[in-house]
Amino acid sequence: MPALYFTEVEYRARLAATKVEMEKSGFDTIILSDPANIFYLTGFDAWAFYSPLFLVVSCNLDQPIWIGRFMDAVSARDTTYLRDENIRSYPDHFVQSSTSHPVEPTSEILKERNLDKGSIGVEMGAYYYTARIHAEFVRNLPNVRFGDAELLVNRVRLVKSPAEQDYMRQAGRIADAAMAAAIDKCAPGVRECDVVSEIYKTQISGTPEFGGVYTTSPPHFCAGERVRTPHGLWTDQPLQNNSPLNIEIAGARLHYHCPISRTVYLGQPPESYWRLADAVVEGLNTTMDSIRPGMTAEEVELVWRKSISRHGFEKEARLGYSIGLGFPPTWGERTTSLRPGDKTVLQPGMAFHCMSGLWLENTGIAITQSFLVTENGNEPLTLFERKLAAKN
Repeated sequence: MPALYFTEVEYRARLAATKVEMEKSGFDTIILSDPANIFYLTGFDAWAFYSPLFLVVSCNLDQPIWIGRFMDAVSARDTTYLRDENIRSYPDHFVQSSTSHPVEPTSEILKERNLDKGSIGVEMGAYYYTARIHAEFVRNLPNVRFGDAELLVNRVRLVKSPAEQDYMRQAGRIADAAMAAAIDKCAPGVRECDVVSEIYKTQISGTPEFGGVYTTSPPHFCAGERVRTPHGLWTDQPLQNNSPLNIEIAGARLHYHCPISRTVYLGQPPESYWRLADAVVEGLNTTMDSIRPGMTAEEVELVWRKSISRHGFEKEARLGYSIGLGFPPTWGERTTSLRPGDKTVLQPGMAFHCMSGLWLENTGIAITQSFLVTENGNEPLTLFERKLAAKN
């Protein structure tokens, strides 16, 4: 029996919701290449997306069709609810070949199922849907009208089921543990890479109750002058006294992510840095206190913007983004952003990372909060105290 993370009833509900969106968009069929969306609709869980991997969803079929490299079909049988007839593969000579492409056998499978006509949606902006893949589909399926179905399934994913919410809470506990391990390790003279090794260890070992999995990106670890950069990586240099460092990581439970960022200051922070930290924490707390269902994404950002402006700060980048299920290279769902112009209405079950950080010309700070929207407000997914972590 396959090792499913969710019930078949839940998978069928996700598929039904996807088909409703397909019909609204005028698609007879969609071809998915985003591994998060393939996982969401089937449970498929293996590192197989380095080679072309597809999930075909048709309004006329009761199950999707998984199509991937022949050796990964074993994982499809082990981790999905799909019947064997809907697990299809292509031979190994199509893998990383300069003379042929996996879209060729994929197109033949579509023809077998009479899906080589009508309107087909593809994920034009997905990270793993390449220009070569699209050109091959156009060449091999001349009777198809291709359209852009990017984010169609991502939007179905916006509201999390109770089971998904539980996984995200567990991811939050892993994130808390990993951040605690990192801050505990930080000290003048300790190499940056040695702190990050503690993060990785805790991310995977998780808690005594549940373990973690790999996250979509490496830890962002910005020490010294790099504290003014949001997405820098660690070095093998020792940490210096009297300087800040920013850490952004996530806990991941069965690919459901809960991000967290904290700033650590080694030594005694100057008064100017305390003022910066106080402004960020006040803005974050004020924002979290205001969040409730029915608000729009841009209204959430406006609360933050007004708060930090009273301290003389402004932030050009978005305040946050929707989170949940994630595969490399991002734990963001690429749908809703907390920023001006995004009029998405918050609903119970949506999840976000409130990325309340400021990166200035010569310094930076990041003290953030992931949360679930609830019936009456919001639920923090991490419990780590919202403050500057000063280590004298």
